[in-house]
Amino acid sequence: MASTNHGASVKNSDTYEALREDGASKQKAARIANAQANDSQHPSVKGGKAPPYEEWTKDELYGRAQELDIDDRSSMSKGDLITALRNT
Repeated sequence: MASTNHGASVKNSDTYEALREDGASKQKAARIANAQANDSQHPSVKGGKAPPYEEWTKDELYGRAQELDIDDRSSMSKGDLITALRNT
């Protein structure tokens, strides 16, 4: 796999490119690649500390969608927000 410089925002180019080839969005691939390049983060370790999205309030889901800059979040139902968050 040819390594390409994706700029300062991507810390692990090989991981980024592999994730993109597997169909991950640019944002998701960058988040994972950067987490793997950061010694203080362990993206391969399952967290399991947060409750499932179904237990979150709509306001909490909306806040998380806002953090991730999900488009059209203001018009989404709770179920739509859950789906959008899981697909990000």
